[in-house]
Amino acid sequence: MQELRLFEYAVIRIVPRPEREEFVNAGVMVYCPGKKFLGIRTLMPEAKLLALDPNLSLEEVKLHLHAFQEICCGKSPDSPIAQLDNASRFRWLTATRSAILQTSKVHPGLCEDPEVTLEKLFLEMVG
Repeated sequence: MQELRLFEYAVIRIVPRPEREEFVNAGVMVYCPGKKFLGIRTLMPEAKLLALDPNLSLEEVKLHLHAFQEICCGKSPDSPIAQLDNASRFRWLTATRSAILQTSKVHPGLCEDPEVTLEKLFLEMVG
């Protein structure tokens, strides 16, 4: 058995109309400092989103979701935030905001393998 490590996670939510506070879970981020891991898994739930707002621009949502992924993975060369360390990127992405893309509160846990935990949480929270 591997050593258990502290991890934190947040659920990524798409909020088509922030003033209504209705959302659809679209992904999960996991941060595990002991394993130097920051990972993200997303899904674009188009039918659910259009049920909440038939006029929603799915292309715009895809761009925002892609930006979250690029920042999380540190792959956006034009973004100063993507150049920060894992902890700083996780904190920036999970900061409270009133926007089309939001995250849940951050939740802690213990895991052996953060990649396995990311997949498990994604299946539980997003499906």
